[in-house]
Amino acid sequence: MTYAEFHRRSVEEPDAFWAEQARLIDWQQAPQSICDNSRPPFTRWFAGGTTNLCHNAVDRHLAARGDQPALISVSTETGVEKAYSFRELHAEVQHTAAMLQALGVRQGDRVLLYMPMVAEAVFTMLACARIGAIHSVVFGGFASVSLASRIEDAQPRVIVSADAGSRGGKVLAYKPLLDEAIRLSSHKPQAVLLADRGLAPMERVAGRDHDWAALRQAHLDTEVACVWLDATATSYTIYTSGTTGKPKGVQRDVGGYAVALAASMEHIFQGEAGATFFCASDIGWVVGHSYIVYGPLIAGMATILYEGLPVRPDAGIWWSLVEKYKVRTMFTAPTAVRVLKKQDPAFLKKHDLSSLKALFLAGEPLDEPTARWISEALGVPIIDNYWQTESGWPILTIANGVEKKASKFGSPGVPMAGYKVKILHESTGQELVEPGQKGVVVIEGPTPPGFMQTVWRDDERFVKTYWQSIPGRMVYNTFDWGIRDADGYYYILGRTDDVINVAGHRLGTREIEESISSHANVAEVAVVGVADALKGQVAMAFVVARDAAAVADEAGRLRLEGEIMKLVDSQLGALARPARVRFVSLLPKTRSGKLLRRAIQAVCEGRDAGDLTTIEDPAALRQVLDSLVG
Repeated sequence: MTYAEFHRRSVEEPDAFWAEQARLIDWQQAPQSICDNSRPPFTRWFAGGTTNLCHNAVDRHLAARGDQPALISVSTETGVEKAYSFRELHAEVQHTAAMLQALGVRQGDRVLLYMPMVAEAVFTMLACARIGAIHSVVFGGFASVSLASRIEDAQPRVIVSADAGSRGGKVLAYKPLLDEAIRLSSHKPQAVLLADRGLAPMERVAGRDHDWAALRQAHLDTEVACVWLDATATSYTIYTSGTTGKPKGVQRDVGGYAVALAASMEHIFQGEAGATFFCASDIGWVVGHSYIVYGPLIAGMATILYEGLPVRPDAGIWWSLVEKYKVRTMFTAPTAVRVLKKQDPAFLKKHDLSSLKALFLAGEPLDEPTARWISEALGVPIIDNYWQTESGWPILTIANGVEKKASKFGSPGVPMAGYKVKILHESTGQELVEPGQKGVVVIEGPTPPGFMQTVWRDDERFVKTYWQSIPGRMVYNTFDWGIRDADGYYYILGRTDDVINVAGHRLGTREIEESISSHANVAEVAVVGVADALKGQVAMAFVVARDAAAVADEAGRLRLEGEIMKLVDSQLGALARPARVRFVSLLPKTRSGKLLRRAIQAVCEGRDAGDLTTIEDPAALRQVLDSLVG
């Protein structure tokens, strides 16, 4: 079958197509319907069917490959390296499920994870899936204010955390950040479960905080069966940055997600049971959910969980893991490849990489020089892919498991099964069909299995944010500009909203602006994403000080810049900290008072700022330029 026919069937005959894909997973009860789109945009997949993500990831493999590796946990930060077979993983997940139940967790309850890249985090995610609890993983680098907002929104019964994480040999104590977040949040968890790695001292709150090792010891003999869940039940929520400070909790189902991952592992990643998959991401991001934890395990593959940098202890560490564990498929972000590109090529050449069949890259636009370098260095297909936290799995890529197609440098590829991707005019909603026409990338409903169900506890925000932003059209807005070439390949050209992409991490500029604005000497602020050769984009802040005298000289500017960076660090975490803070006396605005962020961004990147007829005071852009030169 050609890929064109495969894709056509997926969107024109969705019931027949996805019924076939549903056979890739185990069901306790077969679905009563396949695609229910009777209440758009709230598409329901496989309603009436009952299944369980943990069963499909772990239990069903016990008979055929119980003693084969399932989870390989590697930390170059602590020197710990341990492999768990499917049988051992099954036992650890049951211990963890029993621990959560002992702390009061029941089906439908939320469990929030604030964890480093350790095996206990994976045990907890799978344990939640096993008992029907809803997990919400928050990236371990987030500061207390950001963490508090997620605790408040998720309302977890239990929070699972650790004493500390480590990056580049620098220990980051999690417990003080967590304690402060709980203090700031109006919602208080019933219990906190803590894994002690011996990296940082912890003060425990009596009656609330529980030790992982001690509680595990008490439940070594407890068996916990999988709870069979309706396919449309919620599996997890994960927070994604938006254009406001309030985080959006992306809500995902059970059955549709399991089917989508199983299908993607076969058709896109060409996974083979018994082989090894290495996704060098983080469980705090959706890539980690889908392709560190659930996807590879559903496919019966071993999955590597890696804590550390790609250049520590040396720039050959990833390649040594590929050689040692005979990695078949690798998945990372372009930023990591750009970092490795700067290292001695000898690190790459000294390892046997013959097991590697493909390298997948996602999270940010892949530039052609980076793609060409790693392609020549590895000698395997380099497959870009484009997707979002909201989609749960790739929207655009190449499905070589269906039909071999050439990748095009600069393009993530073509639409995957179930995705009806269009390019629309931003203002009129008109479809742009000619090759090379720039417009907004949208997806027509019904969205495929695995796609977000809604925004957690906020259906109205889901509809208004994603489905009603294009005039006259009810389509899902990706908020990305794009073009399509004559062969049907798509190219992503950047965001249409105020979200920036720093080394694969999405950050809302408004959230950063709100943090900076809380400084006593900040009158106004604009934050924009600026192109960066290494990270893709970095945040740049332009500030109008309340007290102009405080930034009249270089020493004053540096002092206030330092204070602002420290403030953002403490409220949002190091990821959100601007690369630089520049000081101006006025910001470019329209006559109606709207900040001209795109014009500021253009000036920062040395591009034409475009039509400036609406600008209130052209001297403001000159100040932006002067501040950069200065």
